[in-house]
Amino acid sequence: MPSNVSLTRDLPLDPAVSALLVVDVQNLCARRDGGEFKDLSDGEIARDYADYFQEIESVAVPNMQRLIAGFRKAGAEVIYTTIESLTQDGRDRSLDYKVTGFNVPRGSWDAQVVDALTPGEDEMVFAKSASSVFISTNIDYVLRNLGVKQLVICGLRTDHCIQSAVRDACDHGYLVTLVTDACTSITRERHETALQTIKGYCRQRTTEALLAELP
Repeated sequence: MPSNVSLTRDLPLDPAVSALLVVDVQNLCARRDGGEFKDLSDGEIARDYADYFQEIESVAVPNMQRLIAGFRKAGAEVIYTTIESLTQDGRDRSLDYKVTGFNVPRGSWDAQVVDALTPGEDEMVFAKSASSVFISTNIDYVLRNLGVKQLVICGLRTDHCIQSAVRDACDHGYLVTLVTDACTSITRERHETALQTIKGYCRQRTTEALLAELP
């Protein structure tokens, strides 16, 4: 490439080569009765997770709904990931998930995308058994088959699987945009720290600003 060519991440979206990736917004970790929380008391939820669920319900999910609608209208791909083993007993899981005892059985309710974001009939859902969708699925192969060059990421959680997806997408050669108000984490502090940590890997936009780039 000629040395006088300027490289930048700050490019508006081209729907023809763009996809929206919705990460792990599933019953397991986005609902009070999901597997991650069902054994906790109401008192524990109120003390440790009230703000998290409020943020999901009032900000993150509504913004994800707007993004999904915008991408569908623009004719761009909407793709989902869920944490889900390929087996019932999770023998296919990553070593990290085995060590932590973290298993979401294949086909379980916990593995399903939340009803508010139900995938369309012809939209893809990648079941992953490690933190990064690029490590545990063939998503890179599929994105390249689709001609995707710009990847917009939203979902749960900013400091966990979102961060992994952003970094790995960059290393695989995609231009990444993270939608800052369409993802969240257990606490606002963790969310904001993650945004600062990965800002060198992606451009960051609000839902409103991102939608303004779509036709």
